[in-house]
This record gives sequence, structure tokens and C-alpha cells, in this order.
Amino acid sequence: MATLASDIALTSAAARRVAWIAERQGKPAVLRLSVEGGGCSGFQYKFGLADGPEPGDAIAEVDGVKLVVDDVSLDLVRGCAVDFVDNLGGAHFTVDNPNAASGCGCGTSFSV
Repeated sequence: MATLASDIALTSAAARRVAWIAERQGKPAVLRLSVEGGGCSGFQYKFGLADGPEPGDAIAEVDGVKLVVDDVSLDLVRGCAVDFVDNLGGAHFTVDNPNAASGCGCGTSFSV
């Protein structure tokens, strides 16, 4: 069973963007964050819309939008906050991960 978690957070800006994307794609407003091996620093973040939480997922909810993280990825992102920034560098989701010892310049990969 999925549980609400204080281990992850979703900012209002990220929730608005997920809702906007989900509406245009006709999907539920559920953003899945997972961690995969690879990237220039060892691990990389992967984002995608999901149909809903799966058993064992940690869930953060803001304004009706859910952020879900599987239990394996949660060990690497526990305490993180997912945000959405739109600036001169581009528009993208970011992860403020207190577990990351270092990251790459593009912000999509990290090491622990």
C-alpha cells in the first residue's frame, strides 16, 4: 500500500507545471521520480507522468498533484524537494537532494 511521506516534497511551482502537462496529455496529475544508474555523476533522475501510485511508493501531494517515488529510489532521494524553474537557463524540474555528495553542471545526475 502506498503511504503519504514527509520524506519527499513537491513545490507549488512543480505542482502547477505537472498539472499543466497532465491536462494537455489527458493523464492524471501524478509525477514519478525515480533514480537510475548512469549520468555523468553516477546516478540520474528520471521524471515521467504515472497513472497513479504503486504499492510501496512514497507520496507527496500539493494542490491535488502527487509526487510518487518507489521504495528503492527513495533511499537515494529521501528528504528531497522537487521544484520547477523557468529562467534564462531553461524550464525544467530540479531536485534539491540533501543526500547528493556532488552533482553535474546540468543538474540531472548526482553521486552519493
